[in-house]
Parts: sequence; C-alpha cells; structure tokens
Amino acid sequence: MRTLLLLYLCVYVAWAQDNLEFDDYETEVSNAGNETGGSVDVRGHRPVMKGRDRYDPHRYAPPPISGGSRYRGRPTPAPVGGPQRQEKEQQPDAGGCTHASEEMGVLCPTGCELKTTLVKQERNVKTTIKELKPQVDDLTRSSNNIYNYVNGISNSLRERQRIITANSRVVSQYTDQVEDQHSYIKETVDTVFPSNIRVLQGVLDKIRLKILKLEKAIQTQREQCKEPCKTKCPIPVVSGKECEDIFRRGGKESQMYLIQPDPFYPPYKVFCDQSTQNGGWLLIQNRLDGSVDFGRRWDDYRRGFGNIAFDVGKGHCETPGEYWLGNDRISHLTKMGPTEVLIEMQDWTGAKVHAQYNQFTIQSESSNYVMAVDGYSGNAGNCFLEGSLQLFGENRTMTIHNGMMFSTYDRDNDNWIPGDPSKQCSREDGGGWWYNRCHSANPNGRYYIGGPYTPNMAKHGTDDGVVWMNWKGSWYSLKSISMKIRPYFASR
Repeated sequence: MRTLLLLYLCVYVAWAQDNLEFDDYETEVSNAGNETGGSVDVRGHRPVMKGRDRYDPHRYAPPPISGGSRYRGRPTPAPVGGPQRQEKEQQPDAGGCTHASEEMGVLCPTGCELKTTLVKQERNVKTTIKELKPQVDDLTRSSNNIYNYVNGISNSLRERQRIITANSRVVSQYTDQVEDQHSYIKETVDTVFPSNIRVLQGVLDKIRLKILKLEKAIQTQREQCKEPCKTKCPIPVVSGKECEDIFRRGGKESQMYLIQPDPFYPPYKVFCDQSTQNGGWLLIQNRLDGSVDFGRRWDDYRRGFGNIAFDVGKGHCETPGEYWLGNDRISHLTKMGPTEVLIEMQDWTGAKVHAQYNQFTIQSESSNYVMAVDGYSGNAGNCFLEGSLQLFGENRTMTIHNGMMFSTYDRDNDNWIPGDPSKQCSREDGGGWWYNRCHSANPNGRYYIGGPYTPNMAKHGTDDGVVWMNWKGSWYSLKSISMKIRPYFASR
C-alpha cells in the first residue's frame, strides 16, 4: 500500500512540474502583454517545452537576388604562338657531297661524283620496279579470281543437287498437310461459320442502335449551336514575358493576360494589376471569399490551382479570383532577376494595409522552394523578417519566415521537429506556406467569415485562419489578402 501511494505521489509531482513549466510560459507572455497595455494570446508559434523538444533557428538561407549586370566583359583573345620553325632549305644538286655541318652548304665536285651517279641510277631502277609491281599484282589477283570462280561453280552445283533432294521431301510433307487443312476448313465452314454469322448479326444490330442515338445527339447539338458561341473570358492580344513587359507594350488595363517568361515553355494565364503603384504587378496569390480550398498537397502548390479571373459582364476578365500561381512558376519568375513583392490585405471593416519587400526570391524545388526577402516597407508589420511583435526572444524567432522552406501537409519542411508527423505546421494551420515553428503570417490558412474566431472553431485549436499577426493578431482572419510581384528597379 505504501509503495502504491509513493508511486502516485511521484506521478503527481511530475505532472505538476510539467504544468508549472507551461504556466510559467503563459504567465511570461501575459505579463509581456500587460506591459504593452493589454492581454496577449498568441498561437502563431509552438513554444519550446523544457526538456521535451528542441528548436534550431540556424538554417542556411541564400540571399535574394539583387541588382547586377547580366553580362560580363568579353574574354581577351589568346596570344599568337611562338616563332615558327624554319624548314630545312633544300640545296640544289651541285654534283658533290655535303658537309657534316649543314650550314656550310655543298662541297665542290670531287670523288663523290660516283656516289651521285649511283644514286641517280638507283632512282631510275626504282621507278621501273614501281611500274612493274602493279602489273604483277593484277596478274596475281586475276589468277586468284579465276580459281575462286571455278571453285564457286563446283560448290554451287553440289548445293543445287542437295536442294533438289530436300525439296522433293518437303513437297511430299506439304501435300499431306494440305489434305489435313482441307478437311478442317470444310468442317469449319459447315458448322462454325453459321453460328459466328448469327453472333455478328446481333453485334451489327446493336451498332445500328448506337449510330441512331449518336445521330439524334448530333441533331440536338446542331439545334443548340445554331447561334455562334461566345467566349466568356477572352484573352487580350497584348502579351509578354511578365506583367511589367505587358505594361510597356501597351497593356494598361488590369485583367487576365497570357505571359511566356521562357520561350522553351508554353505560355500561361495570369492576372496583371496595372493600376497599383504604376502597374506591372503579377498576382501570384489571392484570397477574397473562401471559394477555393487552400489545404492542398505538395503537387497542387507546385503546379498551381484556383480561378485566375472572372468576367462580370464587360467582355473581359477584370475581376481576379482566388488562386495560387504555382511554386514552379513563382520560382522561375523571381529568379529571372531582382524582384519585389507587394502583400495587400483588408479586414472586415474595410481597412487596408500593405507590406512590401524590394527583394524577393523563391528557390527551385530541389531546395524545397526556400524563400528569401529583404528591404521591408509598409504599414502592416514586418512579419517575414521580424516575426510576431507580440512575442519575445526565441518565441519571436520561431515566427520569422525568411529563409524557410515551403511545407504542405504531405511534405513537412518546417522548423518544428522536422519529420515528426505529430508536429506539422501545415497540417495544423490549414494551408501550404513557408512555415517556421510556425508562423506570424498565414495567408493560405482556412477562411473564416466575419474576422474574429476562437480555438474552439479551429480544427486543431490553433490559429489556422488567414492571419497577419502584426496587424490583427492570431485570432482574426482577414477578409482578403493578395501577393503580387514585379521586376525591381532602383529608379522607381
């Protein structure tokens, strides 16, 4: 009995110690909120529990692409090689011998004339031999050809005699097989064919019925298509590499356009904002009514999803829909050169704020689309670089998004114990995003109508709404939020 009582007491002390540690954290946050003038209840991060898990804020993040020339100077031409080697000068035939040293030239005619004469005679004899040698070779080849021809005729005669004997034997075998085949064919024609013809007749009748149905369907379509079809969302004639290029080509209206950043890949549709801050903005993300589910898999975020734009009766698509452009396309566009991003948001009272970064780069899928930003300006709060201002120390560091990899519920790349299926920011917070542990901004979260929501309304009890903590806190889901990019120019 004493042993059971002692065991119960130990378990209770451990439980109380755990609760005390969590309460200490809550008290610290609450006191920090009181210092700023009110109670703060933040859930954008996942606090480190002492002795239970760890947090590693050190991750390598490549810096965003900044200004610089795209071309380097031409290479200097390679120097011409050293002095060429002078060929040996041929001495004229003077009838004598040469010195041991070539520089001294030719000796005067002496007893060496005999040598010269013999050399000349040798040349003449060699010439005659060379002329005779081809004739000897031709004679040799002719003899070989005649021998081979006679030998081939003898072999051919023997082969023909052998083939005649074999053919006689094969003809006898085929005669027997033809008789067997004839009897089989006669039996098939008399019994099998009639039954197969009846089956085919039934199949033919069914095909005739289907043809009649198709003819009726075609006639119905013709009746419905007497009037010409109208395109609900025509694409403007103006196109370009991106929205900034379209703006410079004369596309000054904000609507859906066709862009082709790379001539080796097919063009695709985007919505261009040509009015905000002198235009040229390409919409990569948009939330406005909750009509599109953003709790999707990795492949959906890689390819993109949603509705680009709608026609409201004016003959062109000037109203953007809810969509995500696609991580592959976003990465390609931001890696073409220095890029800036504009994040605009609105609450349910109509108030609007924005956050802008003049450097914004998304790496390729091989790095899990690492995000790098810099150069903040705006009035919404610098969530990407500073994290949530309602938190302090390590807890604030956990909510910084710069340098984070992209995560979805089926691809865990966040900084909250990576690889642990029970600790995934994307699964708890409702969408794909550059989660840390976990967020201070959650534009792709679940859409709540009205603004404020509670942990009881959330699927996992976390702040999974469309959140920008440095403006409205964790428990307020925005009415709309959008992300737009365009090439950055220092002259703007």
